Amino acid sequence: MRVLMVSTEYPPMRGGVGRYTANLTKALTNVDVNNAQEKHSRANNDKVEVQVVCDDKGGGQFSGIHPRNSQNSQVLLKLVEREKPDIVHIQFEPGLYGLELASIGSRVGITNLDTFYFECSIPIVTTFHSVYNLRQWMDQTSIVKKSGKTGAFGVPARALVRLWKHFINYRAFVNLNKHKLQQSKAAIAFSHNMFTLLGAGKRNETIYHGAEPSSRISLSREENKAYFSLHAPSGYNMNNCPRIALAVGFETLLKGWDIIQKMSIPDRWAVVVNSSRGSYSCENLDPKFNNESQIPKKKGIIDLKKGFLSDDELSRLFYASDAVLLPYKITSGSGVMFDALAHGLPFVASDLEFFKEFSNQGLGITVKRKPSEFARGLKLLDDNYNFYKTTVEKFKVKLKWSQIAAEHIRVYNRVIKETKMIE
Repeated sequence: MRVLMVSTEYPPMRGGVGRYTANLTKALTNVDVNNAQEKHSRANNDKVEVQVVCDDKGGGQFSGIHPRNSQNSQVLLKLVEREKPDIVHIQFEPGLYGLELASIGSRVGITNLDTFYFECSIPIVTTFHSVYNLRQWMDQTSIVKKSGKTGAFGVPARALVRLWKHFINYRAFVNLNKHKLQQSKAAIAFSHNMFTLLGAGKRNETIYHGAEPSSRISLSREENKAYFSLHAPSGYNMNNCPRIALAVGFETLLKGWDIIQKMSIPDRWAVVVNSSRGSYSCENLDPKFNNESQIPKKKGIIDLKKGFLSDDELSRLFYASDAVLLPYKITSGSGVMFDALAHGLPFVASDLEFFKEFSNQGLGITVKRKPSEFARGLKLLDDNYNFYKTTVEKFKVKLKWSQIAAEHIRVYNRVIKETKMIE
């Protein structure tokens, strides 16, 4: 079975979609057929060959596509004709494929993959990374650079234009995803909630975002705390804050870290923050947290300022922590949440539908996006920590990449079989 994996973003480029694609690709080529459960068997396809096409800065086998390349469809069509894969698997994040929004009137959303979806002769499997309701879609208008050709006085004007364009284009965005859903032989999403927004279909497959700790690091919490110098200053009783809540990810307004800045950190907790920028980052942000390297007595916040972390460093940081904070304004599916769960950490998150789906399974707590509510959530988590920890430990086996890969292979086999029957 030959799979052409499509993602403009791919390591060594920084980005959640690229990291996910790389881990999935590795798992697909390494999954143990003999140990796969019967329902995840590969049928007659004993070997999976995955080739990745990405941006020139990525490390895939093929390159030539880019978010702003209007010729992406033509590049992919020629590649498919030459390589003749059995499956084309597209990691579909509209912003990574030149999403265009109309300024006047609403229409079907446009990306530089639209032609490819219509003309590709090979069956397409699509993983959807962005699916929003109207409220979350409009919340994206908070992303406006604070400077530019029009200067500071142009910020309100740009914000108004962005607000208008988003409002008139929500239906176009919904239709864009639905058209990709209809043109795919199978559609994959990370939660049931995403398919509620995408629309029901016989070809829908909910497959969790895979996540596993690095196997190359110590599991010792104290050793990992020491690695990041997560200790209290002289004279400060660390016993008063034995638990650490982690906020980690890209510097974006949509992460909602303004909540952390305004929080009164509850007793027994300290908050550790680490932010970085993605390869296609367009936001002009500088999160303002306490700059001290140690836990200050009043705030209880440490800003690590380590930037983008390797998988090993990220695992160290998760293992040094007790929970994750996810005060997001919007999300379709949080890779940070899945990573935290894979390391045995429950979460406190905004009461968005995606997070609710997992809090309803006892994996964390959702609260209103207010500083006082997040402080209350940490207290509630502390009071019931053993329950949440036990539930997460049972759930995390579902996120193993070998299982995620086996579920993908099952989908690929079904698509190939159905395609042959039609032919």
